[in-house]
Amino acid sequence: MTALQSRRIRLTIAYDGTRYCGWQRQENGRSIQQEIETCLRTMTREEISLHGAGRTDAGVHAEAMVAHFDCTSRITNSRFLSGLNSMLTGDIRILVAKTCPFDFHARFSAKGKCYQYHLCTALIQPPTRRLYSLHVATALDFPSICRCLILLEGKHDFQSFENTGTRDKTIVTGRGAVRTIHSARILTADSTHLIVEFIGDGFLKNMVRNLMGTLLEAGRGKICSEEFAEILRAKDRSAAGPTAPPHALFLKEVFY
Repeated sequence: MTALQSRRIRLTIAYDGTRYCGWQRQENGRSIQQEIETCLRTMTREEISLHGAGRTDAGVHAEAMVAHFDCTSRITNSRFLSGLNSMLTGDIRILVAKTCPFDFHARFSAKGKCYQYHLCTALIQPPTRRLYSLHVATALDFPSICRCLILLEGKHDFQSFENTGTRDKTIVTGRGAVRTIHSARILTADSTHLIVEFIGDGFLKNMVRNLMGTLLEAGRGKICSEEFAEILRAKDRSAAGPTAPPHALFLKEVFY
């Protein structure tokens, strides 16, 4: 009997993270990874491990998370797509399923990511936006926020915006907390719906949410751009502002 040949499948996944403890499987809650793995194991009858491009926090959403898994099943890619979507709840959807080379890795092959943080500046937040945007009822100084965003572009050590758990800080090799932000800007969806977008080669644990918490401090006049620059240089999490809520954050795209 000929041994079944293994193959690698790449998935593009969209999800509403409201009801989940995040991407990564955990013992004390439902995760996106676990939900998809359970369906894959039912379909293939194999012990499947799903590898994602990164980890999103509890309550964070994704429009195009990328993940891969290996299997020996002869299920077609189109059948994986339809089968998974028929088994998963409506807040998780597989957008693409395709065979990829074995040298592709959802995490290690990634060249960068795009995150977007949504703000609602209406006096009264529409109920349909409450789960997906942060309501900021007070007026913000957006020119001040933009001055701070410019300071983020380029290669920096982002320890001031890193929560513990990203990496083993006893390891002295590698890039540590150094990341490159290619673009940091404000997009306008409509007059009361603004999006703060970050595109970079990688992000630390809670980095975008910590950046947003500090940027909002600048928008409220509590710090100026010069103080923001000092926070960045401090390499000290206690120097920065609070962590912004997760529900307004979206993983928009992963670049390869």
